[in-house]
Amino acid sequence: MAKQVVPEAERRRRRPTKQGAVLSEQLIVRTALRMLHEHGSSGLTARRLGLALGADPSTLYRYFRSMDDLTLAIGDELIGRALADWQARGRWQDDLRELGLRIHRSYLDHPQAAVLTASRVTGRAREIAADETVLGILRTAGFADPAAVRIYHAFVDQALAFAALDAASLALPAEARAADERMWESTYARLSPETHPHIAATAGLLAARMNNSAYPAALDMLLDSAARQLPQPATGMGTPGAPSQGL
Repeated sequence: MAKQVVPEAERRRRRPTKQGAVLSEQLIVRTALRMLHEHGSSGLTARRLGLALGADPSTLYRYFRSMDDLTLAIGDELIGRALADWQARGRWQDDLRELGLRIHRSYLDHPQAAVLTASRVTGRAREIAADETVLGILRTAGFADPAAVRIYHAFVDQALAFAALDAASLALPAEARAADERMWESTYARLSPETHPHIAATAGLLAARMNNSAYPAALDMLLDSAARQLPQPATGMGTPGAPSQGL
């Protein structure tokens, strides 16, 4: 059975930790992010987190129902960082491109946390705000609701899928990651054009591109495809839910 989370007003009356800090959700999440960076997901336990905070591990459950609840809060924190200081400029493709790149970068700044959270649905405030923002951009641009939802779905899943993929690579031990990156020159570039003519013909281009994320290119393809579905040139203006062709 899930533990009862203590209301925020009651948490504030708690005494400082041994390190002199007053516990809060934000402090716990930020400390958990640091622990993930230093020790990976296997190093994030209630006991270790309590030690890092200078608090009894049981105190964490005044703020989170479980360690999984904390995981969702970490994911929501990454989304919140992507949204911080972002403002729509009124051109829907540019706005979505910047937002997508911000989400991707926020997760890659914390690869261990990204591997743990990119596939989760948090249902928390900042995730909900991001969803509302993306849908608002699309509906205001003139996409009908079914098309807006399909594009939103593709946009969000694409950003998070690339975040998980790229973060998993960054989370590898340095030697393993370096070996993967060398593979395009040590193996692919040496394949014979007689047996692998297409790889041999593009080996130089592959080596130049494949160690970089394909997300920016994939995002542009998605947004270009979406733009072609509008019945008129996209200007960033329009009536929410106005009729348009579906994807």
